[in-house]
Amino acid sequence: MGNDRMHVDKPEPRWQALLAFLAIGAIYLALPRDLILGPIWLVPTLIVVLLIPTVVSHKTGRRSLNRILGVIINGLTTLALMASVALLVRALPSHREAPLELLFSGGLLWLTNVMVFALWYWRLDGGGPTVRHEEKKFGSTSFLFPQMQVPRDERAQFACTGWRPRFVDYLFVAFTQSSTFGPTDAPLLARWAKILSMLQIAISLSIVILLISRAVGVL
Repeated sequence: MGNDRMHVDKPEPRWQALLAFLAIGAIYLALPRDLILGPIWLVPTLIVVLLIPTVVSHKTGRRSLNRILGVIINGLTTLALMASVALLVRALPSHREAPLELLFSGGLLWLTNVMVFALWYWRLDGGGPTVRHEEKKFGSTSFLFPQMQVPRDERAQFACTGWRPRFVDYLFVAFTQSSTFGPTDAPLLARWAKILSMLQIAISLSIVILLISRAVGVL
């Protein structure tokens, strides 16, 4: 019980979210030129440039600035993802992309979709990671995670006393939604989460349908 409490009171590590942002930038560099809007270096550079003041504002306790920068960088990656998916839709009828290259590009965009929306869920749930840590509330205000459904008197047995979600939990939610086109692990409670989920599923479904239609065309 004591060790569990110490784990809960410990600030949430943010290196996983930082790695996700850097992975999105790296994936953007790996995409074919036809699927990138603007210079190929623009989005990855903006991600890195925005990450620096985001980390600094968190370390110095400037919460409002940190939240604004976080929303800006999340919005930037979302717009870049949607633009690349739109370019993929436009490029499909022309058959300029080789089948294997198209499959590779679609897979990268699908993976980007998972990470982009995992970052949104992590950033917005319960006011963000900083607020979640300060309020020390059990569980989530926007998602019904399995740990929240364990009876109170049994939570110690399953090591979920005082449990709160971390980035990997939101990543799993985003992964399952992109895979099954609907919530599976954690039902959605907040309206904003439902709206973002619909957008994420629509993007994922579009990518999968495009890849299937191209595969049928090749066959």
